[in-house]
Parts: sequence; C-alpha cells; structure tokens
Amino acid sequence: MNSPEQPLPTFDEVLLCTPQTSAEQVGLFLRRCLIPCPGGDKIYTMLYADELSYDVSCRAEELFQRLQCYNSSYRLIILCNCERENSYLPSAFSHYKVHMIPQRSRAEMQQYLQHHFRVAQPSCSAAAVFKEHMCAGIVSSKRAGMGK
Repeated sequence: MNSPEQPLPTFDEVLLCTPQTSAEQVGLFLRRCLIPCPGGDKIYTMLYADELSYDVSCRAEELFQRLQCYNSSYRLIILCNCERENSYLPSAFSHYKVHMIPQRSRAEMQQYLQHHFRVAQPSCSAAAVFKEHMCAGIVSSKRAGMGK
C-alpha cells in the first residue's frame, strides 16, 4: 500500500482458513510461500489460522519447519482472532509474533481500496448497487435475518 498503483494481493497469496480447510490446501499454500520461485516478491497471508482443526494445524507446523530452510526471505503473515490466540497454530508461531500498528490512516486505506475496487466504466452490473460504483461492498444489519 505504499502507492495507489501497488496491486491488491492475488488469489494465490491469501488463504482464508475455516474449520473445513484441509491439510492439503494449507500445504500447497505454505509451499508457494516457502519454496523460492521467480517473481517471489509476494506477501503471503493466512487469515483466521486459529480456525484450522488441530490435526491440520499440527501438519502445517511440521511442514513449515521442514520447508523454511529453503527460503530465508519468505514473507508470511498469519492473522488470527485475538480471542483465540491460544489455539494450536497461533501458539506454535507465538515466538514470531509482532504487534502491528497501522502505518496509514483509515482514510488512506479506504482511498487505496476504493481505487482498486471501483468499476472503471459504470454499466449494468452489480457495481451500480454499491456506493460510487464499487465492485465490492459490505452489507450489514442490526437485526439478524432481515434479507441482507
């Protein structure tokens, strides 16, 4: 996010973890992150790693320990719910823990995201539904199940 032209992460740089995420999916993701390849300036991110099952978390840690010797300059971010930081994977990687303070203001982050999510030519698309022709949006309600 150093410049507005810097791209958003691509599909291969992000793993959104759920309790159903398999060890194979995590393994493929870690291999992409830890095995050097051309164009390796990517920053890999595991979101909600605390959601992984115990078995998958154990296998992920073992694979990480085996593969990290191949690449000393990997860039991996593991984001977890702070209320579940005692689950297996966050605990296993706790010695790598870094407390982060956002370096950009909320307004700057919003501008960056708006730059990348705005539809160039307004047309008959779903983007017309969202504010300022954005192709992504958040819909919320204070009352559950009210047709969001």
